Amino acid sequence: MTEPSLGVSGDLSYILRSGPGPLVVFLHGIGSNAASFTPLFERLPAELSLLAWNAPGYAGSAPLAGDWPMASDYADKLANLLDHLGHGAVHLVGHSLGTLIAAAFARQFPERVQSLVLAAAAKGYGVPRGGVLPDGVQARLTDLARLGPVAFASARAGNLVHAPEKHPDIVARVEAAMAQVNPQGYAQAVRMLASGDLPGDLAHVAARPGFIIGAQDRVTPMAQTMAAADAWEAELGSRPTVTEIGDAGHAVYLQRPDAFCAALLDHMGEAAARNPEGA
Repeated sequence: MTEPSLGVSGDLSYILRSGPGPLVVFLHGIGSNAASFTPLFERLPAELSLLAWNAPGYAGSAPLAGDWPMASDYADKLANLLDHLGHGAVHLVGHSLGTLIAAAFARQFPERVQSLVLAAAAKGYGVPRGGVLPDGVQARLTDLARLGPVAFASARAGNLVHAPEKHPDIVARVEAAMAQVNPQGYAQAVRMLASGDLPGDLAHVAARPGFIIGAQDRVTPMAQTMAAADAWEAELGSRPTVTEIGDAGHAVYLQRPDAFCAALLDHMGEAAARNPEGA
């Protein structure tokens, strides 16, 4: 196992830990970045290769060309990154906003998905490109412009953690990542979130998704996960596995990293059992 290293491919940056086994790709949420996944890199088996990208407009990655990108635009950029790195089919893990990108990728590139795990699933709002943003979505942009990234992060970080007063270290980690957001990249991501339709995309995804959620998630509560699971079941006919992790909020993989890694490996194992040739 090699130590994780920062890499750049074209206009995208990422963190990579190389191993002899299959590649697991992590897609972060709207207020985060690739570095947030490093606690998982320390816990997952050494044989796995692990890749966490900085989505377009985050950390060292350039924003997308348009003001209002769709999830499919981010999925195309992910495919380009994997092409440049020489990887075909991967295990895909999305968190929050990253679940919209993961589902869009699985819809567009089904042959490249060995397993699909969606954590703290963000349902999206189904707003047409150029439409009116819902009040709660618009508030993200208004607050960021009014406060600036550092104060914005300070105001919001505690909402992502269960019992934040008991876990100041986790809140600090969430806040540090959120304080680094690029306003242009964040605005693009907010508009993509508004147009996202996770249930709609999953209805066209062949790979059975696995879901992970913190039991105390107030940002993307269980109803969003169940809507996505129901949509997949209605089209494909079997029930996805939903793993609920106790004593965890929206930042479930930071608050309960060991439980998260165990759930992730279980979902990957289920996918391998269903499709042993693709494992």
